[in-house]
This record gives sequence, C-alpha cells and structure tokens, in this order.
Amino acid sequence: MQTRDWDQMDDEAFRLEVRKFFQQQFPEHLRYPPHHLSWAQTKDWYKKLYAQGWAAPAWPKEWGGMGLNGSKMLIFIEEQERHGVARTPDMGIILLGPLLIRFGNEEQKKEILPSTLSGDFIWCQGYSEPNAGSDLAGLKTEAVLDGDEYVINGSKIWTSYAMDATHMFILVRTDKAAKKQEGISFLMLRMDTPGITVRPIKNLLGVEVFAQVFLDNVRTPARWLVGKPNQGWTMAKALLGFERISIGSPKLAQAGLEKLEQVARQQGLMKDPAFVDRYNQLRLDVADLGSTYGRFAEIVKRGGTLGPDVSMLKILATETYQRLTELTLEAAGDAGGLAGKVDFNGMPIDILSPFYMARPSTIYGGSNEIQRNILSKNVLNLPG
Repeated sequence: MQTRDWDQMDDEAFRLEVRKFFQQQFPEHLRYPPHHLSWAQTKDWYKKLYAQGWAAPAWPKEWGGMGLNGSKMLIFIEEQERHGVARTPDMGIILLGPLLIRFGNEEQKKEILPSTLSGDFIWCQGYSEPNAGSDLAGLKTEAVLDGDEYVINGSKIWTSYAMDATHMFILVRTDKAAKKQEGISFLMLRMDTPGITVRPIKNLLGVEVFAQVFLDNVRTPARWLVGKPNQGWTMAKALLGFERISIGSPKLAQAGLEKLEQVARQQGLMKDPAFVDRYNQLRLDVADLGSTYGRFAEIVKRGGTLGPDVSMLKILATETYQRLTELTLEAAGDAGGLAGKVDFNGMPIDILSPFYMARPSTIYGGSNEIQRNILSKNVLNLPG
C-alpha cells in the first residue's frame, strides 16, 4: 500500500497522476454502469485501489487513507467521473469509517478500520424502518443488554448492499421510556449472525440493490456499541452528515451534464437558442454544486462538525441530477423511451437508466421535503 503526503503535491500534478491511474487500471467493461454494481463485480477493482493506497481518499493517513484536502478530494471525484469509475459497496468507507475515527474507542478502531479498508468487512447501514423512514427518531428496532451481548429484534428497510454485506451498523432503541432521540444507541453486528434474514427488493430497473433485513433475537457483542448507551442520536446525525456529503457528490451531475451534451450534439440541439439556454442554466447549477460540495468537504477534512446547512447539499445534488436526466430524456426524442443503450449516430448512450436512478434520489438519505424543513427550522429559524 502506498503512503504519500498528497498535500505537498501541486493540484494539477495530482490530477494527472489520478487520471493516468484510472485510465490505465479501471476495467473497460465496468465503465459508466447503468446501475450500482455488486461486490462480486467490483471486488477486483477495489483490491487494486487498496493496493494503491487509494481505497479511502478522505480517511486520515494514520488509518490508511489518503488524507486528501477538499480541493484534491474534488479532483479525485472528478477524475472518477471522467473515466466512468463504478461505485463499490462503500458504506464502510464513506459512512462508518469517518464515524468510528471520530467517535469509536481505540479497540474498535483497531478491530474494525483495517478490515474495512482491506475489503474483508463489507458494511450496510441499518437506519430506515418500514414505519420510520424520514422520521428516523421514530425507529422501533430494539436492543436489550444481556450480559456482554445485546439482543436485537426488529427490521430495517431500503438497506443498500445488504446482500453483499458481511457486517451492518445499526441504530436501535435501548430505552423505550426515554424521548425518541434520547433512547437510541449505535451498534455494529455481523450479517452471518443467527436470526438475520435478508429479503432483496428490486428497484425500477429490476436490479436488487436494496433489501429489507429482519432481525430475530440477533446477538452482537456489547463491545461493538459505539459511544455510550442511549446516546446514539448524536452519532446518527453526524453519520447523516457524512451520508449527505456522499449523496451530495457532484460526480453524478457532472456525468449527467456530459451525457446531456452528447445527446444534444447528436440531435443538433446545440444550435437551438432555447435549448442552449436551458443547458447553460444546468451547467451553472452543476458548477454551483461542485463549489458547495467543496466547502462541506473542507469542513470534514478539518475534522469540523457539519451543521444542518449540509441539507442544502443533498437538495442541490439530487434535484440538479433529476433535471439533467429529464432534459436528456426530452433531448433524445423518440429514442428516450428505449431501454438500454441507444445508438446516436454511432455513439451508444443509455438514456432511461439514469432517468430511473434519479427518481428515488430525492427520497433516500432523508427526503428533500425533510431537508427543507431542517433548513427552515435550524438555519433560517423560521416558525415550525
């Protein structure tokens, strides 16, 4: 594994090195996938990233990360997008890792972080429940302390990558008498523990990315409690901040803008002033998204706490991407209704898959209506 002080490298030199690696090393058949890929499909690529020392670009170097600052993190993401680098099942890298680095004890860090970084531990997130999606604090999955173990009962839904995961980090209710936010704890568990049932859910593309997970008397070690009992809500909010940083990445929007331009040029629309005006507005929106993302990424890099204003990032990213896919569908004309890659004068372009993938993006990770309520109450101080 390579370890270097990337902060000492000029941004443009860093970009060229990252670009060369992705261009030469990322498998051609995995570029620009129409949907999220499984661990089996991306494992070899992840192992190559790990060997390069690039599996966790935002983690501190002391835990095997690249320790990238905000500007270099954006460059890394931009070059991934340029070469169509597929996302791996990365909940442990993007979400759990930063949370453990901040809140976990030394034993947990030493036990969990190296195996997560190496890809031996693949994580899924147990947050949403059938009756507690946007109202996450209303979760009902319970955990009761029994000796040196917690016993968990309940279910989680919309659990991404649950079919691939070896482990789950989960929010559970450990005090039913406390107020909603005050009786929640943060636990980790193994997915091969007796009592766990995973039921896959197909998305609009017919791909099984999500699942409902049932937990029936599932036992996990008490030492895998992160933080203190009944104080998991603080960590949950921090993790939601990390998740909104991830969802707010400009990568999808940048790829969507490039695809829109390709379709528009093939259709002769770049000579249409009305279309060009709409295209330029979206181009500016994507630029705004990149700038906004960079500001929040810099806060994370400094070890700062993300405030409620990070909700604006999730709104901007998902709604910009939706508008991009909608205009691309419109620009494609009759071909916009065809599934799979469509030939545009010798250029194969998939129109429908990104459009379908963009539909739920304003719902998962906390619906955009909830994000607006957070901004209204906690940033603008408007009455509830």
